Amino acid sequence: MKTLYEASSTTVGGRAGHATTEDKKLNLKLSVPKSMGGDGGDGVNPEQLFGCAYSACFGGAIAVIAEKKRIDIGTDYSVTATIGFCEDEDGAFLEATLDCYIPNVDLKTGEAIIKAAHKICPFSKATQDNITVNLNLLLDE
Repeated sequence: MKTLYEASSTTVGGRAGHATTEDKKLNLKLSVPKSMGGDGGDGVNPEQLFGCAYSACFGGAIAVIAEKKRIDIGTDYSVTATIGFCEDEDGAFLEATLDCYIPNVDLKTGEAIIKAAHKICPFSKATQDNITVNLNLLLDE
């Protein structure tokens, strides 16, 4: 195994604290949503950050698969990740829904692309058998 890249981030003060990356490109105030007992301040929360990271990574995986299959998907494809912070009798857990939009592909092709992307995306691999991930293909009307 060869490590291609590493990133370090530090959070001080937990969910209501402050997060930064070692290169200071991200320097974020964190807030706890009101629905989770927080003040709902103007900071971001870990679920939003995870959603941004997962959707970006999954979009990259879609592009890799499309290129391998020689399918031109252009640059207007998108992935919206909705991350749920859930709770049951065993405690808290996450769930994710990935709404994938790939213009100019038919249903069969689009579904094949997102299923293959889910197999190679590092975030999908990290969440495999850990959280429920729902994949949706959004189509033009």
